[in-house]
Amino acid sequence: MSALWSVGAGLLLLLLWVRHRGLEAVLVHHRWVFVCFFLMPLSILFDIYYHLRAWAVWRLHSAPRQHAQRVRHIQEQVREWKKEGSKRYMCTGRPGWLTVSLRVGKYKKTHKNIMINLMDVLEVDSERQVVRVEPLVTMGQLTAYLNPMGWTVPVVPELDDLTVGGLIMGTGIESSSHIYGLFQHTCVAYELVLADGSLVRCSPTENSDLFYAVPWSCGTLGFLVAAEIKMIPAKKYVKIHYQPVRGLQKICEKFTEESKKKENSFVEGLMYSLDEAVIMTGVLTDEAEQSKINRIGNYYKPWFFKHVEKYLKADRTGVEYIPSRHYYHRHTRSIFWELQDIIPFGNNPVFRYLFGWMVPPKISLLKLTQGEAIRKLYEQHHVVQDMLVPMKSLEKSIQTFHVDLNVYPIWLCPFILPNNPGMVHPKGNETELYVDIGAYGEPKSKQFEARASMRQMEKFVRSVHGFQMLYADCYMTREEFWDMFDGSLYHKLREQMNCKDAFPEVYDKICKAARH
Repeated sequence: MSALWSVGAGLLLLLLWVRHRGLEAVLVHHRWVFVCFFLMPLSILFDIYYHLRAWAVWRLHSAPRQHAQRVRHIQEQVREWKKEGSKRYMCTGRPGWLTVSLRVGKYKKTHKNIMINLMDVLEVDSERQVVRVEPLVTMGQLTAYLNPMGWTVPVVPELDDLTVGGLIMGTGIESSSHIYGLFQHTCVAYELVLADGSLVRCSPTENSDLFYAVPWSCGTLGFLVAAEIKMIPAKKYVKIHYQPVRGLQKICEKFTEESKKKENSFVEGLMYSLDEAVIMTGVLTDEAEQSKINRIGNYYKPWFFKHVEKYLKADRTGVEYIPSRHYYHRHTRSIFWELQDIIPFGNNPVFRYLFGWMVPPKISLLKLTQGEAIRKLYEQHHVVQDMLVPMKSLEKSIQTFHVDLNVYPIWLCPFILPNNPGMVHPKGNETELYVDIGAYGEPKSKQFEARASMRQMEKFVRSVHGFQMLYADCYMTREEFWDMFDGSLYHKLREQMNCKDAFPEVYDKICKAARH
């Protein structure tokens, strides 16, 4: 009883303090209070609900039976839109705050919302080594479903809440991408409801133009209702090797060298300054030295990027065995390193042991509750960007990131980019090795100004024939955008499939110059 009184008294004092300081001031300057006391418990409730729902669907085997019915409902909504005169563009009815992108989707208020309730794993075909899923299946959900069966997907993009649909319509990458390419390159078929309400399946051999045009189209060619993704055998551990490297030239040389080695199952780099990095390589294995097993995903463990930094500070190499699923979601608990700006003491051992089991707060809830003041603050003084550039331009790219942004850590992730049709492909006729440079945090560059600095970055990326991930803020003009991306197949299909009255062009959906 006394414990309840203590909790009650604490909450009362907290509410009085919030009232004294003002809610907006607390949300902007002491956001951790709101996140720790409200968003973290609420995130746990969200997780419990979705886990129970997934378990019930699995036990009842209801997903395959209900899928066809749900797709028919989507088709009916599209046909109803046509009957109404096709007066407005269509978009998914999923609320904008539920997406992982920090961008605010204002178009949801003016477009015809098509409700798409598709969030289940439909079929695991062990013979074909393919898993068929609905678009709202998350990476956390998919790995939890497949790993006990002895399977995984070749590319498991980091954060638990990333959805299959978002990774196809946008893009996705992981430290295995130097072998398998982007997430889209591990998919073997898509099923879409088109602007006329028809259901179409596409693959490299069936409606191939549509298959190659769908990735990066951001839902502007049709509504994705299912995808087939390759599977590979899962193993228990990732044997990971940590290698501190100093000097920018040596960092780039070492990273490029390891990225070209197919015997490395995983390659990743974390840069902690312009000339300090840790290059990590991993190999899947079923055997492990018990003394070197690190269950980094346990709630009380240090955040992964902080754990990696210890090898840099000690200037020593190291080898560990990380359980595979822990490795796949190693940056989830700290949302890479974004959570340190929200909860500055989040990696403190006391906080981890007492409250780490509630971390991380849902990105969607952070977005929903950020308010206009925080949104503007983030827009002007915070960057979340992934730029994909040819590996041969890595050193020059890092120098540009340092001058224009000066944000650390920087994430380096290599990937192979095949010369397939579509919006994103190498400049030449052959497959090329690229690298994703991820910058997340508050720029320390004195001359940083959000619009001007990002336009400068975008200009550089275009100059080396790179690409900007479309979940992030994009400041390009329409001409600059289509200079970066190859729109030939995309525009051809929009014309052929009568998309122009049904969906906005991808540029109008995602670029700031078009949205403001």
